Amino acid sequence: MKLSKTEEDLMSHLWKLEKAFMKDLLEAYPDPKPATTTIATLLKRMTDKGFVGYELFGKSRQYKPLVKKSDYFSKHVNGLIKNFFNDSSAQFASFFTKETDLSKKELEELRKIIDRQIENK
Repeated sequence: MKLSKTEEDLMSHLWKLEKAFMKDLLEAYPDPKPATTTIATLLKRMTDKGFVGYELFGKSRQYKPLVKKSDYFSKHVNGLIKNFFNDSSAQFASFFTKETDLSKKELEELRKIIDRQIENK
């Protein structure tokens, strides 16, 4: 299951905070802040989808992510590779390194990451 763009924005705040009450989430947004009802609706949808859980403290809910950020994005990157690059990580890497404006230093850092992964196999 996937999150909408607005749900992803809210989820990114929750991943950073790790646990948060409604007021904490609202404070995390820049001005102009979304309405409390908007955040409440998003949290309800995300709870129904299984991305967010909560613990009750009296009448207040403390929300927490049920899905790790790395797991969420890994699944979507793998889907992107499957759907747009014929399930080929090499095609994705080729596109990524050619079509993004990476500096020589960034490309060298990527090479080091790849070399470490090769050593660990």
